[in-house]
Amino acid sequence: MNVLDIRRQFPILDQEVNGNPLVYLDSSATSQKPIQVIETVEKYYKEINSNVHRGVHTLGTRATDAYEGAREKVRKFINAKSTQEVIFTRGTTTALNTVAASYAAENLNPGDEIVITYMEHHSNIIPWQQVARRTGAVLKYIPLQEDGTISLEDVQATITANTRVVSVMQVSNVLGVINPIKEIAKIAHDNGAIMVVDGAQSAPHMKIDVQDLDCDFLAFSGHKMCAPTGIGVLYGKKHLLEKMEPIEFGGEMIDFVHLQESTWKELPWKFEAGTPIIAGAIGLGAAIDFLNEIGLDNIAEHEHKLAAYALEKMSSVPGMTIYGPLDAAKRAGLVTFNISDVHPHDVATVLDAEGIAVRAGHHCAQPLMKWLKASATARASFYLYNTEDDIDKLVEGLVKTKEYFSDVF
Repeated sequence: MNVLDIRRQFPILDQEVNGNPLVYLDSSATSQKPIQVIETVEKYYKEINSNVHRGVHTLGTRATDAYEGAREKVRKFINAKSTQEVIFTRGTTTALNTVAASYAAENLNPGDEIVITYMEHHSNIIPWQQVARRTGAVLKYIPLQEDGTISLEDVQATITANTRVVSVMQVSNVLGVINPIKEIAKIAHDNGAIMVVDGAQSAPHMKIDVQDLDCDFLAFSGHKMCAPTGIGVLYGKKHLLEKMEPIEFGGEMIDFVHLQESTWKELPWKFEAGTPIIAGAIGLGAAIDFLNEIGLDNIAEHEHKLAAYALEKMSSVPGMTIYGPLDAAKRAGLVTFNISDVHPHDVATVLDAEGIAVRAGHHCAQPLMKWLKASATARASFYLYNTEDDIDKLVEGLVKTKEYFSDVF
């Protein structure tokens, strides 16, 4: 894996920010896009722009073939059994809300349990809060270990015969923790519950095999994996999706409309109301081609090396607190941190002056921030185009930040 060759395929990285070469360390928020994806989306609008499924003219056929071809690429990417199990959505948030509103809200009763963890993104907390409010179900949390990981013993203790839904992120966007989804799914199924996986931070960085994991639903976003914004995927086991009702109506998902009732198309189209995100889906297909060419295993190995290097180098910065496991083998390619006596927004501002982009705030994980006893944190996240030199520049910037605020105060 030649990272310098990969970097050349990302036009946005070849620029200066505030007079310094851009160091982009915010891929957990959104990844940059390679030229292949940009050109694919441009070609769609330039050469085949048309609605899908409805027309018999040439452009309509080309657009439909490209759109449905992208669905097949997603199917292979996650090893789903059928394209009927692959639904295009606006992103992870929409996918998780669909499961909550269409499956859980219709199947849960008072006293049933929904189990999640303290590390979840708000998109994997609030939908379940709403389901609990509507149905009388109980929302429970798997506790975290001191280093932010979860133990299977705690999973066993939290999931009971009353549990109907278990929903867990595969990789934490704050702690970098990689959760044992396959083992959690087995415990969930042994207790009669379904397993929902938030794959927003895992799909871009590691191989996912939904049949091996035996998850019932998987949600992920394209924009974090080199694809355009506004496109995502909901995978669901066919037998579950067939029993679920759509939550949006009209357009593409219609079969027949009568005066008093209507019927829906078969899977997956019954969940894709209106004109779909055609260019986004085709762009996602191009992004999958790009990632497959490099190899997900190669990407994961590269990021683990960067994480280990970052943990070592960042630990030398005075006043540094790093959240999550310090063992790089237990985490993905991101490091969340604070510097004593410096607010994370100030850290991000000073780093930006050096051309270094990091994220600062609560990262849409306020319950986890409370557990960490931090109002906010800063986060550096890595992807296939980052290098050890990027981390060296980050550490230099952090040292400057600490020195600057020590002099000020």
